[in-house]
Amino acid sequence: MLLERIYDEDLAQASYFIGCQAKGEAIVVDPRRDLDVYLDIAEKNGMTIIGVTETHIHADYLSGTRELAAHTGAEMYVSDEGGPDWTYGDGFDDAVRMQHGHQITLGNITVEAQHTPGHTPEHLSFLITDGAQSSEPGFVLTGDFVFVGDLGRPDLLDEAAGGVDTRFEGAKQLFASLRDRFLTLPDYVQVLPAHGAGSACGKALGSVPSSTVGYERNFSWWSRYLKNNDEQGFIAELLEGQPDAHAYFGRMKIENREGPAVIGEAPELTEYTAEDLTAALADDSVIFVDTRHNTEVHTGTVPRSLNIPGVEKAASYGAWVYNPETESRPLVLLADSREEAEELRDHLVRVGIDSVRGFVTSLDGLELVEPQIVLPKDLDSVDRALLLDVRNKTEYADGHLPGAAQLSGGRVLWNLGELPAKDAGTIITYCQSGVRNSVAASALRREGYDVAELKGSYLAWIAEPGNEPVVSEPVSAPAAV
Repeated sequence: MLLERIYDEDLAQASYFIGCQAKGEAIVVDPRRDLDVYLDIAEKNGMTIIGVTETHIHADYLSGTRELAAHTGAEMYVSDEGGPDWTYGDGFDDAVRMQHGHQITLGNITVEAQHTPGHTPEHLSFLITDGAQSSEPGFVLTGDFVFVGDLGRPDLLDEAAGGVDTRFEGAKQLFASLRDRFLTLPDYVQVLPAHGAGSACGKALGSVPSSTVGYERNFSWWSRYLKNNDEQGFIAELLEGQPDAHAYFGRMKIENREGPAVIGEAPELTEYTAEDLTAALADDSVIFVDTRHNTEVHTGTVPRSLNIPGVEKAASYGAWVYNPETESRPLVLLADSREEAEELRDHLVRVGIDSVRGFVTSLDGLELVEPQIVLPKDLDSVDRALLLDVRNKTEYADGHLPGAAQLSGGRVLWNLGELPAKDAGTIITYCQSGVRNSVAASALRREGYDVAELKGSYLAWIAEPGNEPVVSEPVSAPAAV
């Protein structure tokens, strides 16, 4: 058996390639939309991808299930659990609908669906049995159910899908799924989750890529509640301190349920000259993306450009500042080369941003402006309409600047009504070190707000003698005036 983990550091997301070497057949679980990695593994091992499936309707990235099926002709398999509100839509009319116990066979390998609701009502885990070695499963792909040292959060339907208090029922379902499914497995079964450290789908995910049932049974925070059958204590700790859910999660839920658009072969990117880009910016027919670190952006950038700093987190930050539901203008990227621009595009399509059309390799010849910056020592002397903390609410609660309101960077563009009016004055923004702050500030500037960034953000401010942070529960930004 071939079992390979494909990990996306950008979104902290894992997909899995499972293949039978004897028969040359494979299935991919939880794929992303840029497919080369799966196609390369199949070619390298002389395998045909005959199936593609996913553990649940994802919220943090756009599923590549339909994309991979369209490219390879593979059969799609999706959950048929969770009730009518969580049934996959028309884009999956050709898919096999799986319920608990459904088996997919690849030569000697059996992939068995287990209904494990809690993170979402329709969630499946997959037991993997290598029949050439054993008649019992040796692996479980847990999706967003069990992570290394943590569990999938049950509140995303409230936070991202418009649910009302669904987190309480979800937490109860997680408790039951652990008791009735996960903990009935032998201790030696290897646990392969869909996310690692850095994902917003849990609050304390480990950075180790895998675990075992026995390790989680004995050492995870939740194990003591299961041992004592303490459902209420489990629910209270599970729901406490969950990070902010990014606003784009709601769009992902809808598109992943109905069926993401199939991209097919991406068009070749246009390399713009300075003159071409200047003209396109003048008639507002494109949006420029400055991909440099904020320290370089602060030396001068294109007016009304978005800041998505580098390939490594392009999907994460891109989804903060560009909403395909309300914006149709194509993106032109700053990139060192065509290859880097294509890599940036591949990251952005993972969150449904399919509008990258071109790139430039230099800012030479373009009009540049320096973003407004405030030094920590000058903060109290600057008139402002709002001091805005764009970190997560948990970071804010641990310590923030006096008088600051909190609205995380991943939610700013979707909650402009919580900010002062555009003509009310300057909004001073900060995060922990300045990276997230530059991203969020660029989105606000493009929307027409007067924004100044606190240089060095929270870390620089707290390093100033005499500055003491406020420790408290998060509060919302003031209503618009």
